[in-house]
Amino acid sequence: MGDLDIREWLLTNGLGSFASGTVSDIRTRSYHGWLFAATNPPSGRTLLMSHLEASLELADGVIALGTNFWASGQIQPQGYKLLRAFEINPVPQWIWGEQDWQLSREIFMPYGLGAKVEADFLKVPDQTPFSHRVLIKYCYQGKDAAVLKLRLLIGDRDFHHQQKYSSQLEFWELVKKEQLCLQANNAGELGTPWHLRWSKGSYESSGMWYWNYGLSEETRRGLADKEDLYSPGYLSVVLEPGDTMTVEAKLGVGDDTNIALDCETFNREVLAEEKRLSQIFAWGEKKDSGASNIKFSSSPPISLSPHLPISSSPLPEKSVIWQKLLKASDQFIVYRASIAGPTTIAGYHWFNDWGRDTLIALPGLTIVTGRFEIAKGLLRTFGHYCRQGLIPNAFPDIGGEPFYNSIDATLWWIETLGIYLEATQDWEFLAEQYPIVRDIYKAFIRSTIYDIHVDSTDNLLSWDAPGVALTWMDAVVEGVPVTPRRGKPVEINALWYSALCWASRWAEILSEQANDREGVILAKQAQRYTQQAQQVKKSLQKFWNPKAGYLYDTIEPDDRRNSQIRPNAVIALSLSHCGFSAQKGYQVLERAAKTLLTPYGLRSLEPNDPEYTGKYIGDSVSRDRAYHQGTVWSWLIGPFIRAWQRFHKNEALPFDWEPLMRHFLSDACIGSISEIFDGDQPHAPKGAVAQAWSVAEVIRHYQDEVKS
Repeated sequence: MGDLDIREWLLTNGLGSFASGTVSDIRTRSYHGWLFAATNPPSGRTLLMSHLEASLELADGVIALGTNFWASGQIQPQGYKLLRAFEINPVPQWIWGEQDWQLSREIFMPYGLGAKVEADFLKVPDQTPFSHRVLIKYCYQGKDAAVLKLRLLIGDRDFHHQQKYSSQLEFWELVKKEQLCLQANNAGELGTPWHLRWSKGSYESSGMWYWNYGLSEETRRGLADKEDLYSPGYLSVVLEPGDTMTVEAKLGVGDDTNIALDCETFNREVLAEEKRLSQIFAWGEKKDSGASNIKFSSSPPISLSPHLPISSSPLPEKSVIWQKLLKASDQFIVYRASIAGPTTIAGYHWFNDWGRDTLIALPGLTIVTGRFEIAKGLLRTFGHYCRQGLIPNAFPDIGGEPFYNSIDATLWWIETLGIYLEATQDWEFLAEQYPIVRDIYKAFIRSTIYDIHVDSTDNLLSWDAPGVALTWMDAVVEGVPVTPRRGKPVEINALWYSALCWASRWAEILSEQANDREGVILAKQAQRYTQQAQQVKKSLQKFWNPKAGYLYDTIEPDDRRNSQIRPNAVIALSLSHCGFSAQKGYQVLERAAKTLLTPYGLRSLEPNDPEYTGKYIGDSVSRDRAYHQGTVWSWLIGPFIRAWQRFHKNEALPFDWEPLMRHFLSDACIGSISEIFDGDQPHAPKGAVAQAWSVAEVIRHYQDEVKS
């Protein structure tokens, strides 16, 4: 891609809608566009508006400001060569210019639940209108007047796919005063209605197709990589020096409110978002969580030199980084219509909400940040859908059934419930949720789906179902799990032990609050949990591999031990209750620090393992095979830090925050943290460019840096 800067930006609206693109303004993914509307929040994400192709007519000629990559390999036009600056805060801003003119563009996606609705989602009225829209503001400076032309490029397709020209696909348009209403019609099937408004200028209908846009990132990932976009026409506006104009794209049949659209509309919406975030995170108030008396401030413009190493200039103050982390965390918390409550997007661009990811991310996204009502709402929702002792790993859209394809989502629910209760002392909520804890225990004891059961010989939790992958290492290729882990995985049984410890504590607390008869029953339950926890703790020692000084990853159904060095042992040492001795924990972390730890997280497999794959590249099959075979996962830095603080109390953490924070501030998706990185140096970021548990686990521990 030559000298193009393909680092990415992301805007979200709390409903699953998003806008995204690159610094150089070129589209490299199917997921790049200015309005992907979640028509069934947070699902049904549909590309409606790809972009506005801009050109500027001056006295001495026409200047094309767009940048497009075509399937032929050509880059045309090459507006990026006139790009003088890019800024990410408070909103993405581009500045093009030459000696005698300058044009800036800002893009913003307003919060979709309205300014008066707070982000806990628990007070959302039934009739609250969802708003899916994006605002674009242009500002011109120059010695003479200019004509700005904006050609509208649109689509109507699922966000995972590409649009292709078809004689049966047409776009209906209705032109009103400073407004254009649009809807696709594909062989009689109507698409999503939406409309475009503008503050000044005139619209000219001039329908045409643009064929064969190239999507270089999809090419690299071995996926479909060509797109056709339709243009119904273009806007023209005469701009005097200092003039601005604003465009709004919004889901819905049209806007008949007669509310004027101008540059102040844009500014008001940006200020409203800053106010919303300030209220959520109490910016301007001193909080124990690490927030300090800071204002929402801009950073210096992002360097436009993508092929140079990430800037070695000093990092911003830790309090500024902390604030940016909090802002990043908010992008993942969204409203799900099918459950009328909160959920979290696992990652952008292509993930939906997942139970395991949500529950692992929940402490960082909500508890550390003080968003306790959201934490409570998420825990209550997952508990409500517990079936046969299992917490769902995914929620469907309206009318569907949840998916229960996980052994650990249930255990993470208990672990996270414990973290929430310790933080809030919300014993009324404990009393509400405890029957679910009891049901989970009974289901595991008697056995449930996927042959998930407690082995009566050692009280360890086991499962045995071919063709599925029930732990977080869940990649499956052609129906065969890459890392099957059937039997007794180490972190699953560590979670099981912690769950029993939590259950014992909770039964004791409730017994003290109950009447005599109920109190006696609860006290006996607490005793039973304690006894079983002790038995599990004893059996956990079967995972010790003295030859490696590490924990076996899995005890397989035939009792064979898998001795691969994986980070699951670190997870097992990081939980609220740990069943391993200080000596064993110390040795495990020594080896993990030497062979798994990188500047961006932990490798999923030790490099000297014959199955180690150091680069996450190729088509979907190749990438799935590498997913948990050495690829670095940034979320694992959280478990590593917690385990290190437990077993190496008096030793400095062998982790330098600076590379990961530079990645967060100026690499991949600027202002977020990638899902994964290559296991081999230089550990290039891969996978989803913004991942919930990556951000959440950093938040859980970076607050200590802010306080120091």
